[in-house]
Amino acid sequence: MKMFMVVYHEAADEYVIAAFKKAGVRSYTKMKECHGEGTETEPKLGTHIWPGRNNILILALQDQDVPAVTDLIRQLRKEHPRAGVKGFCLPMDETV
Repeated sequence: MKMFMVVYHEAADEYVIAAFKKAGVRSYTKMKECHGEGTETEPKLGTHIWPGRNNILILALQDQDVPAVTDLIRQLRKEHPRAGVKGFCLPMDETV
Protein backbone atom coordinates (compact mmCIF):
# COMPACT_ATOMS: atom_id res chain seq x y z
CA MET A 1 0.00 0.00 0.00
CA LYS A 2 0.94 3.63 -0.46
CA MET A 3 0.07 6.86 1.30
CA PHE A 4 -0.51 9.68 -1.16
CA MET A 5 -0.41 13.29 0.00
CA VAL A 6 -1.82 15.93 -2.35
CA VAL A 7 -1.17 19.63 -1.60
CA TYR A 8 -3.07 22.37 -3.47
CA HIS A 9 -4.32 25.95 -3.13
CA GLU A 10 -7.60 26.16 -1.23
CA ALA A 11 -9.24 28.03 -4.14
CA ALA A 12 -8.97 24.84 -6.24
CA ASP A 13 -10.71 22.67 -3.64
CA GLU A 14 -13.90 22.19 -5.64
CA TYR A 15 -11.99 21.09 -8.77
CA VAL A 16 -9.63 18.78 -6.91
CA ILE A 17 -12.30 17.01 -4.85
CA ALA A 18 -14.58 16.65 -7.89
CA ALA A 19 -11.73 15.16 -9.97
CA PHE A 20 -10.88 12.58 -7.29
CA LYS A 21 -14.53 11.60 -6.85
CA LYS A 22 -14.98 11.29 -10.62
CA ALA A 23 -11.91 9.02 -10.68
CA GLY A 24 -13.52 6.79 -8.04
CA VAL A 25 -11.48 7.92 -5.03
CA ARG A 26 -13.98 8.18 -2.18
CA SER A 27 -11.85 7.83 0.95
CA TYR A 28 -9.56 10.62 2.00
CA THR A 29 -8.64 12.89 4.87
CA LYS A 30 -8.56 16.63 4.18
CA MET A 31 -6.55 19.14 6.19
CA LYS A 32 -7.59 22.73 5.59
CA GLU A 33 -5.82 26.08 5.86
CA CYS A 34 -2.25 24.79 5.73
CA HIS A 35 0.64 27.18 5.16
CA GLY A 36 3.79 26.62 3.14
CA GLU A 37 6.17 27.61 0.39
CA GLY A 38 6.96 25.75 -2.80
CA THR A 39 9.15 26.29 -5.81
CA GLU A 40 6.46 26.72 -8.47
CA THR A 41 3.97 29.14 -6.86
CA GLU A 42 3.94 32.05 -4.44
CA PRO A 43 4.12 31.25 -0.71
CA LYS A 44 0.78 30.53 0.97
CA LEU A 45 1.31 31.87 4.47
CA GLY A 46 -2.10 33.39 5.28
CA THR A 47 -0.63 36.86 5.88
CA HIS A 48 -1.21 40.26 4.28
CA ILE A 49 2.07 39.96 2.43
CA TRP A 50 1.70 36.30 1.44
CA PRO A 51 -2.07 35.60 1.45
CA GLY A 52 -3.65 32.28 0.69
CA ARG A 53 -3.64 28.83 2.22
CA ASN A 54 -3.33 25.27 1.02
CA ASN A 55 -5.40 22.18 1.60
CA ILE A 56 -3.91 18.70 1.90
CA LEU A 57 -5.57 15.42 0.98
CA ILE A 58 -4.21 12.19 2.40
CA LEU A 59 -5.16 8.99 0.57
CA ALA A 60 -4.43 5.38 1.49
CA LEU A 61 -4.11 3.50 -1.82
CA GLN A 62 -3.52 -0.01 -3.03
CA ASP A 63 -0.35 -0.20 -5.13
CA GLN A 64 -2.34 -0.80 -8.32
CA ASP A 65 -4.28 2.48 -7.80
CA VAL A 66 -1.18 4.69 -7.61
CA PRO A 67 -0.68 5.14 -11.41
CA ALA A 68 -4.27 6.38 -11.84
CA VAL A 69 -3.88 8.91 -9.02
CA THR A 70 -0.51 10.03 -10.40
CA ASP A 71 -2.09 10.56 -13.82
CA LEU A 72 -4.96 12.48 -12.21
CA ILE A 73 -2.54 14.81 -10.44
CA ARG A 74 -0.69 15.44 -13.70
CA GLN A 75 -4.01 16.27 -15.36
CA LEU A 76 -4.98 18.66 -12.54
CA ARG A 77 -1.58 20.38 -12.77
CA LYS A 78 -2.09 20.87 -16.50
CA GLU A 79 -5.68 22.12 -16.23
CA HIS A 80 -5.06 24.36 -13.17
CA PRO A 81 -1.41 25.47 -13.29
CA ARG A 82 -1.82 28.23 -10.68
CA ALA A 83 -3.42 25.85 -8.13
CA GLY A 84 -0.04 24.53 -7.04
CA VAL A 85 -1.20 20.92 -7.10
CA LYS A 86 1.59 18.64 -5.95
CA GLY A 87 1.49 14.93 -5.11
CA PHE A 88 3.78 12.92 -2.84
CA CYS A 89 3.74 9.11 -2.73
CA LEU A 90 4.96 7.52 0.51
CA PRO A 91 5.31 3.88 1.58
CA MET A 92 2.66 2.62 3.97
CA ASP A 93 3.33 -0.57 5.88
CA GLU A 94 -0.11 -1.23 7.34
CA THR A 95 -3.40 0.21 8.52
CA VAL A 96 -4.91 -0.59 11.90
